[in-house]
Amino acid sequence: MKLVYSTDRMVPREKTRREKGVSGVRSGVLQNVVIRLERKGRGGKSVTVVDGLGLPKNALEVLLKRLKSSLGTGGALREPALEIQGDHRDALMGLLQAMGYGPKKSGG
Repeated sequence: MKLVYSTDRMVPREKTRREKGVSGVRSGVLQNVVIRLERKGRGGKSVTVVDGLGLPKNALEVLLKRLKSSLGTGGALREPALEIQGDHRDALMGLLQAMGYGPKKSGG
């Protein structure tokens, strides 16, 4: 409680994000992050798909931009998955593990 000096009564203050227990990113351990390679319907081009992040759209856009710049490639947001151009499964595994996610490879 925070005291407001212009009155005699106590006025409750707003809790900060830390006090509420809210963070911008959910724990990676609780998520089923899957990294897979897709080729079908893309004219023979490969796309690495990151699925299962469970983040809001704006957080997905920020994460996609960070991954694209780290890998030096293009990509797109196809909710709820991220698509990265090319076969970057191993690199994405390392990047996402460093960010605190627990990614798993899917497929061959």
